[in-house]
Amino acid sequence: MRKIVLAVAVAGAALSLAACSEGTQDATTEAADSAMDDAAANVDAAGNAVEAAGDDAAAAADSAADSAEAAADSAATAADEAKDEAAAPAAK
Repeated sequence: MRKIVLAVAVAGAALSLAACSEGTQDATTEAADSAMDDAAANVDAAGNAVEAAGDDAAAAADSAADSAEAAADSAATAADEAKDEAAAPAAK
């Protein structure tokens, strides 16, 4: 009689464990899916941030190049004017 009661108790525990394991497995699968979705969203956000930073750096480099070109043109014009002024008294 004890063996039958013990067998029934073990069978009941096994069934409840199996049911619990299925629920746990479903919850774990949902959590893993959610974690993968979060990771994908974070990768996309990081990619967008890197792209935006690259665009900002390119714009800053273009602006710096334009400023340097303007400064070089201004310096060349000033040098030409200074050369002309220096040559003018010698021509008189």
